[in-house]
Amino acid sequence: MPRRIDRVNELLRSEISHLIARQIKDPRVAGVISITEIIASSDLRSARVYVSVMGNEDDRQAALEGIRSAASFLRRELRDRVNLRHTPHLTFQLDDSIEEGNRVLQLMDGLSPEQFATEYLERTEPRRRIRAPRTYGSQ
Repeated sequence: MPRRIDRVNELLRSEISHLIARQIKDPRVAGVISITEIIASSDLRSARVYVSVMGNEDDRQAALEGIRSAASFLRRELRDRVNLRHTPHLTFQLDDSIEEGNRVLQLMDGLSPEQFATEYLERTEPRRRIRAPRTYGSQ
């Protein structure tokens, strides 16, 4: 990804995080909400915002709906805060990567060293090194 888009993604992430934490007064948007990642299109006209919400599934869906209902407000505030030719259209999605990582860690903690050795180490095959064919000069 080009360096400029990476910088814009980080700028948008920090500004949207600040706006959600301090400006949105919707009661559905409460608790621990973090913006985990933003992926902007190459022309910077649209951006996907991945949101992580701590809580049960009902709380997560309610917070996502609250943020989605405030999307036009967030875009308007971004227009004043960020100096871009086009303020991107924001689409919000839940990010489950933190919960998935937590679940994997809990599964790993539940394994004893003997179970790990029998279930993982004995099933893995040694890696074979695959080399690409060599080309000499232009043919």
